[in-house]
Amino acid sequence: MPLSFAAALPLADALRAEPLVDARGTTVGTPDTARIVSIGGAVTEILYDLGLEDRIVAIDTTSTAPARALAEKPNVGYMRALSAEGVLSTGPSLIVATDGAGPPEVVEVLAASRVPLMLVDDATTPEAVTGRIRFLAAAMGEEAKGEALAAQVEDGFAALAAARAGIRTPARVLFVISLRDGVPMAAGTDTAADAIIGLAGGVNVAAGFEGYKPMSEEAVLAAAPDVVLMMTSGAHAAGGDVLALPAFRGTPAAANGRLVTVDGQSLLGFGPRTPEVARALAAELHPGQIAKAGTP
Repeated sequence: MPLSFAAALPLADALRAEPLVDARGTTVGTPDTARIVSIGGAVTEILYDLGLEDRIVAIDTTSTAPARALAEKPNVGYMRALSAEGVLSTGPSLIVATDGAGPPEVVEVLAASRVPLMLVDDATTPEAVTGRIRFLAAAMGEEAKGEALAAQVEDGFAALAAARAGIRTPARVLFVISLRDGVPMAAGTDTAADAIIGLAGGVNVAAGFEGYKPMSEEAVLAAAPDVVLMMTSGAHAAGGDVLALPAFRGTPAAANGRLVTVDGQSLLGFGPRTPEVARALAAELHPGQIAKAGTP
């Protein structure tokens, strides 16, 4: 049976024993990894953490970790608005992209090109994060490095779970990805924001719907968030006095001045840094209930 990396098998030997299958169900085989276009922040972060940055010839705009990546690598644009010509013009031997890359018609063109395309699952569980690491390491022929990195990340998630167990009163959190004429576009279930809120021990007050949807002033007031969570970077970065907007008046978050902002890719990327990002978020959401990483 082909091995899907989402299974996150614990041994590098097991990864070598079965063929690797990417997120589209395509058998990876033995790709030429000499010239990689890396599309997706988590993909690029993993490749750098594996020490493979010299093989990367281009990245996308979400590849913000490590910080030097965008400065030292050519950029093919935003991962959801790719140009097939732009990607292929970098002369790759392999295109590695997160499964959320797009638009779909461009992904199909890339898949039909002479350059192999490998799609990496973008699920938002701890097991998926370590599965991505093992999958990419195996595809690159760096199983031992991948196992070491995956084990480190697993330890981080275990420490996060232990810290989360000390939360007495989970914070009620509203993640706002954008504001349109003062109306918040909030994250419901089946989103990376919902997943990171859960990892940080919070409760998503917009769990009554799936995906990202606008919430009326009345709906926000009824949801009664203790904290409004937004991003500090990108097109949807928080700006101005968000909590003074009519949509948030009357909420506990506004009454207590509780707006928490985090770098968007760090927050929603679900790469190797996710355990430490979730731990830091947990400490912000639950002051006095959980210590930041590295503190007693």
